Amino acid sequence: MKTLGLLGGMSWESTAIYYRLLNEIVRERLGGLHSAKLLLHSFDFAEIAERQHHGDWDGAGVLLSDAARKLEAGGAEGLLICTNTMHKLAGQVQAAVSIPLIHIADATAVAVKGAGVRRPALLATRFTMEQDFYKGRLADKYGLVPMVPDQAGRDMVHRVIYDELCQGIVSAPSKAAYLDEVTRLRRDEKIDGVIMGCTEITMLIGQGDFDIPVFDTTRIHAEAAVNFALS
Repeated sequence: MKTLGLLGGMSWESTAIYYRLLNEIVRERLGGLHSAKLLLHSFDFAEIAERQHHGDWDGAGVLLSDAARKLEAGGAEGLLICTNTMHKLAGQVQAAVSIPLIHIADATAVAVKGAGVRRPALLATRFTMEQDFYKGRLADKYGLVPMVPDQAGRDMVHRVIYDELCQGIVSAPSKAAYLDEVTRLRRDEKIDGVIMGCTEITMLIGQGDFDIPVFDTTRIHAEAAVNFALS
């Protein structure tokens, strides 16, 4: 089994889910007392979020690249950025190390295409919904047509992530707002699936809330990482 290096803490709420999933999936695959071989660098998310909201992606890239090099030096054989948004810096982080980076958007796109979905809703942070690093990858590399909420919807989805989910708050009104937003996207944009494109959203909604395919990027990424670790 290969050792996985995790760039986590962005937020730690979803990194804790990664840790559980990685170990559960390894146990399911190998049985007995098996668990995942992991190294974790957990950031103080306030330092990352400040750079995100001030547009200091270069500064954030330096932090992630430095941490990635430390994980490689510590024995990591594959790398995960445990957040969708920070895959904006995936190329910079990959260039900083010689071990492979397992890209969350690639794993998600494979799952989406495998389910026969072409026009998925993308619910995520404002950065992921509005910038092209994620949507563009889904479109250009995989032929998908990701749809995002309108301005008011994007503001709501983003606010819930940072003000609630990243702080461990899961509220019924916010869940209802997310479900309403998906209903609007189905009516207005004719979506045929939902990408939970922020790793914290799995705390709020899931497949059981919908009758169209839902793609939990946290689980999908963890499964891709275990596939790599056991290959």
